[in-house]
Amino acid sequence: MNADAPKMPRTIAEYLEQLRAALRGADPALIQDALYDAEEHLRAELAERPGHNEAEMLAKVVGSYGAPEEVADIYRDQEVKTQRALAPPRRPRPKQRSWASHFFGVAADPRTYGALFYMVLALATGIFYFTWATVGISLSFGLAVLIIGIPFIVLFFGSVRMLSLVEGRIVETMLGVRMPRRPTFSMRGMPFWQRIGAMFRDPRTWGTLFYMFLMLPLGIIYFTLVVTLLSTSLALAAAPVVKLVFDMIGFTDYGQCDGPAWVCGWVHFWSGWPGAFAACIVGIAMLFATLHIVRVLGYLHGQIARHFLVARE
Repeated sequence: MNADAPKMPRTIAEYLEQLRAALRGADPALIQDALYDAEEHLRAELAERPGHNEAEMLAKVVGSYGAPEEVADIYRDQEVKTQRALAPPRRPRPKQRSWASHFFGVAADPRTYGALFYMVLALATGIFYFTWATVGISLSFGLAVLIIGIPFIVLFFGSVRMLSLVEGRIVETMLGVRMPRRPTFSMRGMPFWQRIGAMFRDPRTWGTLFYMFLMLPLGIIYFTLVVTLLSTSLALAAAPVVKLVFDMIGFTDYGQCDGPAWVCGWVHFWSGWPGAFAACIVGIAMLFATLHIVRVLGYLHGQIARHFLVARE
């Protein structure tokens, strides 16, 4: 027998620790999903065998479910296949891309519009998260002296962890960043009060709370920046159409100027067709630059979400 081979786990806790060790170096979100699935499956198997202890159950189940190392390999392979399936289709790239294709190609990337929608949605989610966290913490302190205080605190922190999972799904769907698809595994074999204590000691619980507070200022910044840049760029890009409409209805007073000659020169230029087409070019360039900014912000926010919402090894 190979002395370096891991011993057969005799408890669910040992199985999960071996699975965690086998997945070391993998994406933390993948590790969280694998641990949750394994614990859920093993607990279900144990419940179906009331006359067996954990060691006997594991000896029978490992053959069908797999040893921790085998399960880890399966999850790694499945993750690669899933990421390939979920990734947006990629067009064959030329060997050398021009700066123009790189600059304007952002409009063909589906992730750009996912990030754009997330930036707009962030204001609403930020207000909701901030309100939920503020009211929940305030009521938790206020009710702590009453008999219903402890149940309320437990329910509130449980809701925070659930909202963490919901936000993770939103981030993964819109920003393309791998987030947990299962709750963090909870060692359901522990006594109730130990599980409650573990929830309060879990850094992810407090990280999620901080993230919920942080989402309000971030949501305001994202929404304001995106709306301002988009409205400005679209308004400039539509300058020829606006001028055409004004000319058709006979509204030409916008080009009048009584100031210095150099000021009137600029006014006449921008109120004429040359200025309208120049504004259109600036608006189009600004629109694509805005899409690049949105992509960068989406990537950065995805990293922020991973830092606060994903359980660490």
